[in-house]
Formats: sequence, C-alpha cells, structure tokens
Amino acid sequence: MHFYKKFKQALRETNSHLIVGLDPDISKMPDFVKTSVNPIAEFNNLVIEATKDYVCGYKPNIAFYEKAQELGIAAIRSTIGMIPEQLITIADAKRGDMENTAEQYAQTYFDSYGFDSITIQPYMGQDSVRPFLRRKNKFAWVLALTSNYGANDFQFLQVNKKPLWEVVVEKAISWNDQKIGFVFGANHTRELEKMTKNFPETPILIPGIGAQKNSLEKTIDSLHHELFVINQSRSIIYSAPKAENAQEFMEIVSENAKRSRDEINGFLQLRK
Repeated sequence: MHFYKKFKQALRETNSHLIVGLDPDISKMPDFVKTSVNPIAEFNNLVIEATKDYVCGYKPNIAFYEKAQELGIAAIRSTIGMIPEQLITIADAKRGDMENTAEQYAQTYFDSYGFDSITIQPYMGQDSVRPFLRRKNKFAWVLALTSNYGANDFQFLQVNKKPLWEVVVEKAISWNDQKIGFVFGANHTRELEKMTKNFPETPILIPGIGAQKNSLEKTIDSLHHELFVINQSRSIIYSAPKAENAQEFMEIVSENAKRSRDEINGFLQLRK
C-alpha cells in the first residue's frame, strides 16, 4: 500500500494523530527492565503493547540504537516486528548525503529494517533524497522548520524574499508531492498555519509537544488540515520510571498515551 494511503487510513482507523517516539535511554528505564537480556528491546516492546490502541504509529530515533551497537540493532528489528502492520513507522534518522551513500541508507532503513518512512536533511538537494523516493510505498519527511532554538541560525534566512524553510518546502514538493511530507516544530504556529493553508494535501510531522512544553492548543489551532501527526516521546515513554513490574509500567504509560490522544482530539473538536 502506498504510504500516503496508509497514512490517511491509519489516521482514520485509529482515530489518533499521536505518534510515540521510541527514544530508549537505559539510564531512564525502570530497574526491572534494566536486567533484561536486551533492555532496549524489552522497553520498546512494553511501550508498544501499552500504547498501540492510542496511536497511529511510532518513531524510533536511530541515535539511541546506534549508541547501543549490537543491542541497538537487535532492538530495531524486534521493535519493527512488534508494531502492528496498520500503524505507520518513521525512522528518525535525519539522513542526507550523496546519492550513492543515500542509497545505502535507503537499503538499510527501508529494505533491511522495513520502515515505512524516514526523516531527511534536505541541504544536499534532490539527488540526496532521490534514493528514498525511488522505493515503492515509502515516504520521506523532510526537515523544514525544526523545534530547536538553533533553527534560527539558517531556517529563517531570506532567499529571494522568502524564508529558507519555505524555499525548501516548495523545492522538495516539486521532487515528488505524494512521497514527501515535512517536519515542523510545534513552536512555529504562524508558519504551520501558512504551510497547511498553502499545501492542504501535504502531511506534517510535528515534534515539540510534551517534554518540550509547547502549547498543544495553539498548535492545533494553527492547522488548516488534518493530515498531521504529533510526536510525543519522553512525556509518555518515561512516565513510569519507578514502576516495579511490567504491568504497573504499562498501566501508567497506557494512561499517558490515552490522555495525549484524547487531548489532541479534544482540541480538534473545539476547532470544528
């Protein structure tokens, strides 16, 4: 199934715009998980089991797995195998390199691990993104306007009287408008409003809610379409640091995921 179709179907069938970021830091896990053969895989499996009824997908941040080396690689495979087929998967890898190198990344994350989509750095241009777009039924989330304070260093620079982020969006859409979506930080509400108004059929991945404490209400209020997902990581997956067993852990994490999904849907209802 084409990712764009799977994406819309997941939003509709799960009644959720919530993506859970799987960013496993062993030092922040409950003690009972740390004693597992592979704490990362076990932690992710528990999170998925606890949240799968309240999300439309998952976004593993690849840095956390690369740091763990062999355990991390095994955990990626275990995690992808645990995620229900109807939910979307995003490799938060932020890759972007020469085409022959990008091809190796595409083979790794799409062909080997089986992710549906990946986050991409667009700075090196079309050929650095092309290998990801060649894959049937796959998708690229291009960084447009990120939630970190360093976004101001480059992303708002004026290029022919337009901010650089807007130039990136227009150029990337010209590469393939059905296989590209964009990452927009929740703190950029004016820009989100402009983006979703001008491109009503383009999916948006929104980080910056939860631990980063940007306003969910203002973020939802700024959107002109509903082809969006909101990522929350730390505020959900680390919500039970002192849990003494799997059941206690899953109950707390599940409750937090449900609350997050319901808050998003509640603000959407108020907007209608």
